[in-house]
Amino acid sequence: MSNLKNQLIKFWEYILIQISVAINLLKLVWSKVKLWRKARLNRYRNLVWYRKSLNLFVTGFVLFLISLFLIDINFLWLFGKSPGLYAISNPEQNNASEIISADGKVIGKFFTENRMPVEYNEISPIIIKTLIATEDERFYEHFGVDVKGLFGAVKDMMKGDARGASTITQQLVKNMHKTRDQYSTGLFGYIPGVKLLIMKLKEWISAIKIEMMYSKEEILTMYFNTVDFGSNSFGVRTAAKTYFKVSPAELNYEQSAVLIGLLKATTTYNPKTNPKNSKERRNVVLQNLVTHQVISQAICDSLKELPIQLKFSVEQSYDGEALHFRAYLAKYLKEWQEENDYNIYTDGLKIHVTIDSRMQKYADEAVQKQMYAVQRRFFSHWQGENPWQDENHKEIKNFIEDIAKKTAAYANLNKIYNGNTDSINKYLNLPKKVKVFDYKLGEKDTTLSIMDSIRYMNHFMHAGFVVMEPNTRHVKAWVGDINFKYWQYDKVAQSKRQPGSTFKLFDYTAAIMNGKAPCDIITDKPITWKYMENGKPKSWSPQNTDWNFLPYPMSLKHAFARSINSVAVQVSQEVGIAEVIKYAHLLGIKTPLEDKPSTCLGSSDVSLLELVNSYGTVINEGLYQEPVVVVRIEDKDGNVIYEPKTEQKRVIPYETAWLMTEMLKGGMTEPGGTTQALWEWDLFKYNTNFGGKTGTSSNHSDAWFVGVTKNLVGGAWVGGEHRSIHFRSGELGEGSRTALPIFALFMEKMLKDKNLKHYQGKFPTKPKEKISKSYTCHTIIPEDTTLVDSTALIGLDSLQLEQPVEIPLEVVQ
Repeated sequence: MSNLKNQLIKFWEYILIQISVAINLLKLVWSKVKLWRKARLNRYRNLVWYRKSLNLFVTGFVLFLISLFLIDINFLWLFGKSPGLYAISNPEQNNASEIISADGKVIGKFFTENRMPVEYNEISPIIIKTLIATEDERFYEHFGVDVKGLFGAVKDMMKGDARGASTITQQLVKNMHKTRDQYSTGLFGYIPGVKLLIMKLKEWISAIKIEMMYSKEEILTMYFNTVDFGSNSFGVRTAAKTYFKVSPAELNYEQSAVLIGLLKATTTYNPKTNPKNSKERRNVVLQNLVTHQVISQAICDSLKELPIQLKFSVEQSYDGEALHFRAYLAKYLKEWQEENDYNIYTDGLKIHVTIDSRMQKYADEAVQKQMYAVQRRFFSHWQGENPWQDENHKEIKNFIEDIAKKTAAYANLNKIYNGNTDSINKYLNLPKKVKVFDYKLGEKDTTLSIMDSIRYMNHFMHAGFVVMEPNTRHVKAWVGDINFKYWQYDKVAQSKRQPGSTFKLFDYTAAIMNGKAPCDIITDKPITWKYMENGKPKSWSPQNTDWNFLPYPMSLKHAFARSINSVAVQVSQEVGIAEVIKYAHLLGIKTPLEDKPSTCLGSSDVSLLELVNSYGTVINEGLYQEPVVVVRIEDKDGNVIYEPKTEQKRVIPYETAWLMTEMLKGGMTEPGGTTQALWEWDLFKYNTNFGGKTGTSSNHSDAWFVGVTKNLVGGAWVGGEHRSIHFRSGELGEGSRTALPIFALFMEKMLKDKNLKHYQGKFPTKPKEKISKSYTCHTIIPEDTTLVDSTALIGLDSLQLEQPVEIPLEVVQ
């Protein structure tokens, strides 16, 4: 212990000695400085007046340079950090990322500042001349700081006519490096009046650095790419599009004068909100062009008479196409951004996606057309009643009130009124002007209370629709709902609902994997499935959709085509619900499924995207693959920084996939097949055949259709935002009436598009491998089934028959 104490004493003695030496050294240096200063002053007094003046000027200039150097290096943290050479040579700039479709069209952007860079040769010489004449007439003469302009500004200020003297390069420093808000002003910045001086000197220093590193053309290009023109328009490309719907190269004198006039004050001189001020400022800029001999007075006078011809449209982040898809895309790329240090909102990336803009257009049109018709039927169906009713067709009490309690408006009112329900309810029921969704107008102005607007919006039916290529799983079209602005909850990937009979794909896949064949004969009959739930015995006795049982034996192919519930339950009971769930997950369902018998009829929720992808696995010969939404991503310099790792995995044998494809095709060829509603559309003269499966959940809350062709799989869902909102009859609410037409309308337009002809094509008639199970049977239903032996109800392959033929006492396959 004493040894440690001695060491500490020696340590502090050493420190004190060093401090003493340092103090003595400083005293010596200071004494020398005083002697030097005294000698300089004596010499200065003996100088003639003009040499005194020169000495003062040189000394002041040297001290000024030293101060600039000290400011630049942030000496003793007194002045705050300044942009370094690296920051200036590699400027950070928030650029919008473009989302580019498979056919090369920009369908949207991600951005915080809507900025798209341009090259110098893409900018109109007119707006370049206008900028220089207005903002920096000696731009090509100075080195970043206009000394002559500074003296002129000081002179005008002394006359009471204060004006700025910032050069274009100095403005670029403010725009690009945010020197006035992103860099601190150090300790001196807390002294009143000094902060502004420090910021100004920093701008001078940085401007000189920029002039040393870039050409005048490069400086102008950077300026036009960084400047804020107001109305969420950063950079000249976005501004030209926002105000005039032209490219930067197409800007004329009057348009250029409006944009350059905006730079003085983007709100005061905004041509949309302050047209009078904007025109006056435009005319000042035009007159300035005459002063600098850019245009003649005659041309200027004629241009001044012209009104400002705006084509104003502010681009928002939710403008463009496939809005629900883009919201999904942002979430999809979130993990990749974090792992690779990229930001889709600021890094100016080129995101090449699988969506085809033409197919997306047809999908949007199909959803809008069909859902407008569905909505009219829905309004008519519930006329005079509220549609939120329980299974006994009684209106659910407090349905709207419970929804209101979950809104942000209710939460805010709860804080304001300290939970006083009377005050909250009074405010919720006060009418006020609002905008609401409308099919014909897009949106309309009306007067509603918050409660009434909730009632109004919950009268609408909703839809989701997605299309993908089965062989690549590239998603080609994605419609997440009837309108993105009012319903951003995505009905393709985010929403999960009961798939109804579309789930039977997995029942029959499991059956075939366990020895069944499409032509196996089965009877449509009542069935009871006994099972255990939470340790208690239970039983389930499902009914067919029409509550009837067909009075004849049938093939599995026929039962699947007609969506016979009792048969699906029989085959599922035979293999076990665990086996059905196993193949649902193998084919593409990622959502956990309930381990109970009713799951075989689609009582367990799934998303539309995973359902359609599962059908894609069947059409792709049993090869599973994750849906693909991004083809590649390029950085702002065109370097590829992301490509998806696609892998296909065999999950069912080729034979099973072939047989299930034949089952899906049976929906079109078997008598009473639910997919035969497709015959109502113009689809069958384009060398393309179809298959598919409809689905309708209990009480018609969810209506589905998944359609398949050789080259495309598409799925549609239709239903209310809440499960209690639905049609009351299958005639109005089943999948073939509501969801199937969306697929049909889409395919009708797509097949007619000659540019998309490569999606046409028929399923192969011959398998690649030998098929061991029978599948070419075709059912013929006699007029009176009571008079015919049950074995007579299965006939020849439909492809071999010119017309249905009854085969009396044998099964022919």
